[in-house]
Amino acid sequence: MTAWNQQPSVVATMLNPALLAAVLEAATQGHQKESGQDMPWVLSFVVAPMVLHRGTREALPASTRTHLATWVSRNPVLRAGLPQRAVNLVDPVRAGLRFATAHGLLQMHEDRLVAPPRKRPRGFKTERELDELLRKASLAGRWLSKTDSPATVLAILGVAP
Repeated sequence: MTAWNQQPSVVATMLNPALLAAVLEAATQGHQKESGQDMPWVLSFVVAPMVLHRGTREALPASTRTHLATWVSRNPVLRAGLPQRAVNLVDPVRAGLRFATAHGLLQMHEDRLVAPPRKRPRGFKTERELDELLRKASLAGRWLSKTDSPATVLAILGVAP
């Protein structure tokens, strides 16, 4: 991986560990809210390419009622690019997970991520795109919780573990 200070500014902005930690925390919270269960950590490697890629993020369903397989059949081009994006994001996602666990945003229990309850600062306003990223990450976490197993999610999206 390229040294942080040598990253292009767009990469440094969109793939910084703090942003990925926030995205993964939002997805984990959404997963916990929807399913009552902690999020399998392997789904982090699917959530990131779904949420950080603008085209995929904008094509995500408005609610969790749309089945993942239905969404994939309606968006074959996005699905086709997702496995390579997932591979390209492995190192940044790992860095985001390390950041999140080091700063108490997430905890690991066996093979699952737990987002401990915490209060958001009052009056805190996020930038519009950051707010969209976090809302879509929460949606992705809730949505992926509807599928029986992480292996099924990975198979539908064509992502190899």
